[in-house]
Amino acid sequence: MSQDSTTYEGHAWFTLSGDVNSDMVRRVFDAVADMTEDRITTAHILIQSNGGYVSDGICLYNYLSKLPIKIVTYNAGAVASIAVILFLAGAERYASDTARFMVHKSHASAPHGARPDALRIIVEGLQADDARTEQILRDHVQFTDEHWRTHEYSDLHLTAAEGLKVGMVDAVKDFVPPRGQRVANI
Repeated sequence: MSQDSTTYEGHAWFTLSGDVNSDMVRRVFDAVADMTEDRITTAHILIQSNGGYVSDGICLYNYLSKLPIKIVTYNAGAVASIAVILFLAGAERYASDTARFMVHKSHASAPHGARPDALRIIVEGLQADDARTEQILRDHVQFTDEHWRTHEYSDLHLTAAEGLKVGMVDAVKDFVPPRGQRVANI
């Protein structure tokens, strides 16, 4: 067995892109089933997503962060909205120098002419989503007071270097699978 194949035994490389939704949840569940069958111990996952549904993102965060497989996440372009929470599931997290993160509060739209009780339900749901995602952010990231003030009312944009300063990433590092290793799309 060569040095490279021994060094990377138990490792696998994946790409995961698109909206965070029930389809992505199913794809990740299927991929993890294959990983366990293949006895993967470390999964390197490049994420490219502009966000999606909060409940699906939190489901994936909870699932991936508690697996008996070490998850290593990478951002080589853009990870935004609830996909940031998915990214934080990585036991190790990396971003390319030119990668960006965008963090914001939940948002929704109400149908024209919605009744006040329907609007109240929408607002309560958004507040609950924000509380859940903010707890995950606080568990992993050390935003400054200025970051939190921006996050309260606007989109918070971070470069990879800024992500490193607040603990969102462990290092500015590219997703570079070793030569000869298969990369599978989830």
